Amino acid sequence: MALTKPNQQLRRDLKEAAAILDDAAQDLFREAKTYAEPEFLAAMERIEKLHGCIDKLAGYADEVKAGRIVRNKAELSDITTTLPH
Repeated sequence: MALTKPNQQLRRDLKEAAAILDDAAQDLFREAKTYAEPEFLAAMERIEKLHGCIDKLAGYADEVKAGRIVRNKAELSDITTTLPH
């Protein structure tokens, strides 16, 4: 079953948000490598949380693709912000 345009956009937005978080996690890791051990460990905990969010967003995108999560056209008018492109 093909996705509707609103669902295609939702899936793209979820994947884009996951990619942005992944970039942030990688940047944080690069910076954390210069930290002393306690600060490094704290940064690694934050990175772990970011990866948990990334996994959730990827799962939601998969659910959109499978048709378990859908967006109606009416819901689009309620959205006032978008992800940066």
